[in-house]
Amino acid sequence: MIKHLSGDFETVEYDTQKYAMLYDNNENEAYPVHWHNAVELLMPLKNEYTVTVNGVDYLIPENDVLIVPPGELHGMPAIPGRRIIFQCDNSILGEISALEPVMRSLNTAVLINADMDKELHVLAKKTMLDILSLYNSKSELADVKIYVKVIELFMALREYQLEQQKIVMDCDDEKIDEYSEKFGTVLKYIDSNYMYDITLEQLADVAGYSKYHFSRIFKQYNAMSYLQYINARRTKAAELLLLDPSIPITEVAMRSGFKSLTTFNRIFKEIKHCTPTDFKKLYSLR
Repeated sequence: MIKHLSGDFETVEYDTQKYAMLYDNNENEAYPVHWHNAVELLMPLKNEYTVTVNGVDYLIPENDVLIVPPGELHGMPAIPGRRIIFQCDNSILGEISALEPVMRSLNTAVLINADMDKELHVLAKKTMLDILSLYNSKSELADVKIYVKVIELFMALREYQLEQQKIVMDCDDEKIDEYSEKFGTVLKYIDSNYMYDITLEQLADVAGYSKYHFSRIFKQYNAMSYLQYINARRTKAAELLLLDPSIPITEVAMRSGFKSLTTFNRIFKEIKHCTPTDFKKLYSLR
């Protein structure tokens, strides 16, 4: 059962002294479509499980792992069995600059199975079982160890994705390293300047590419266009500002780099599945 649901937004309340939540779930109960700001990992232990993420159905056999990024609409029908449902605070993972390259692995939901990559699948299964054990332990370092496990899994997933990008983009290690360096610089530039106008020409110049080459390669490498990335970064900044009740929504929009309230409302709802006003109200009730 979802304890705290307002509309389709779930407020994840972590246990006392914990920054993670785990359900060793055997309830034959449907979960309505909802979203939250936590990263969620699911692994069936007995019987397969179905999760719908943004309208896409994922059939998860026993011991396969589905990762649901924060902010994604998802729901589960009533299915008998047992599964681990783990949630961790994305504000910890998402706000550490050093983890930014790792967190790029979570642009969309990911189902990790043996067909995808055997070694990654073994690691994902072990990670979930280790998290289950650590969560039930009395160690004061349990949360720290859990986050280390999660980061190691996400890092392995990102390494797998980069290997796949080399195949899709038909490039060698040297070229993919070049893209990593170039786009790392570009993303840092966006992080420092999202509140201002950012043009394609500016970003292409930072990368040292023509604007046409930059636009094409950026989308291939990051699995989203440069405009989508800028909007996502601005929305992330807006989320933090919306938590301050003293800042009007119009000011939040301007300080986050949106040029109009209409554009802010539209893009924020596309990404967060609720309006900035609703988001502000939801957090005022926490």
